[in-house]
Amino acid sequence: MALENTPMSDIAPDAGNKLPALRGRISFIDLMQSVGLLAVILLGGGIMSILSPVFATMRNIENVLQSATIIAVVAIGQTFVILVAGIDLSVASVLVLSSVLSVGLVQFQGFSPEIGILVALMAGLAIGLVNGLAVTKLRIPALIATLATMTIGRGLAYIYSGGTNIAPVPAFFVDLQAARILGIPAVIVLTLALALVAQIVLSRTSFGRSVYATGGNPLAARLAGINTERVIIIAFMISGLMSAIAGLLITARFEAGAATAAQGLELAVIAAVVIGGVSLFGGEGNMGSMLLGVLLLGLVQNAVNLLNVPPNWDSVVSGLVIAAAAALDVYRRSYLEAGMRKKVIATKAAKSQRA
Repeated sequence: MALENTPMSDIAPDAGNKLPALRGRISFIDLMQSVGLLAVILLGGGIMSILSPVFATMRNIENVLQSATIIAVVAIGQTFVILVAGIDLSVASVLVLSSVLSVGLVQFQGFSPEIGILVALMAGLAIGLVNGLAVTKLRIPALIATLATMTIGRGLAYIYSGGTNIAPVPAFFVDLQAARILGIPAVIVLTLALALVAQIVLSRTSFGRSVYATGGNPLAARLAGINTERVIIIAFMISGLMSAIAGLLITARFEAGAATAAQGLELAVIAAVVIGGVSLFGGEGNMGSMLLGVLLLGLVQNAVNLLNVPPNWDSVVSGLVIAAAAALDVYRRSYLEAGMRKKVIATKAAKSQRA
């Protein structure tokens, strides 16, 4: 949580002690965020069950969840980037590039499916590395750096594929889409597993604490000995990797190297992350709330389709939800900063009295 108006002399000497206390407050508000999102989802689901008899069917629910998996996997990586106060607009381009490479290398170059998948994942990591280096070493704003790689990535995907989807796909992708674990589609289980691993990394490792510290107050993080540039680079690489994995999932779903897919996906992902309570200012958020944000956005889009609302209104509704989430984010940030400033002032006053 950036305390721009608080002197560093009040923060730096015991920054390590202040950060855990701050994380405790954020965790409580994260919990309230999750409860609120869950309540909205349940209420909206109840209303939709009355308005549309199709909504509550198992087929529709499974379709919503499977559609949400692609956004959710990309959003996992985007969450890491936003937590370090960055933004990644290249996620959709990485997704389509990964998709066409995973199929094209098999169809055009005759490589094995394993090689195609490995190259696709490496491409995602490479673009994430380029983004991270551009932001940290060249000091290019993340918005501009990732806008550039967004354009380059989709351009490369179009050039490689000839601007069309590539089919047929290797049997691996067909099997992945059809696979079930305990009756649940495997892609949903995989998405939840990735989110769980990501949450463990954020909450149980020194790297995760460094991510929150870097996004919350980079200057204090550096003074505490954290290599913030390395943290930012790794965050972008995670985003690239997750987007590449999502590219494999969309290949399985469409049964084609999807060169023309994911138009506007980067905005939907950012919307889901913000709705899920991850602060655009960095340093706040968790994977559980983010997944609820993805689910809420998916339910809104599904409701618009089932109620035969004109397509353009889908964008209007999504935009209103994003605006409300962003406004809540600003309010929450102001509330937390006010509380931290009061604590710093009270601590300083207590020290003065003891002196």
